[in-house]
Amino acid sequence: MTLHHHERLDGSGYPDGLEGDELTTEVRILGVVDVVEAMSTRRPYRAAKSKEETLEEIKNGKENKYDSEVVDILVRMIEEGEVVFGGE
Repeated sequence: MTLHHHERLDGSGYPDGLEGDELTTEVRILGVVDVVEAMSTRRPYRAAKSKEETLEEIKNGKENKYDSEVVDILVRMIEEGEVVFGGE
């Protein structure tokens, strides 16, 4: 899972350019969760992104980059406050 968590449904990820059915359910989940964590956390080179910016990214990537079911579940969790962002 760790090796492929940057892979995307459309094959645009790395390291192996896997796509579609080549991605396990676990990799699909970890991939979206990793994006949310990375965007919502301050990095030495940039401020944390807002909840709105983070939601926009995963919603815009739904079906192309990210698994639709995983996105829907995570969006619901964020909107219902089950996932807390730094400034909240």
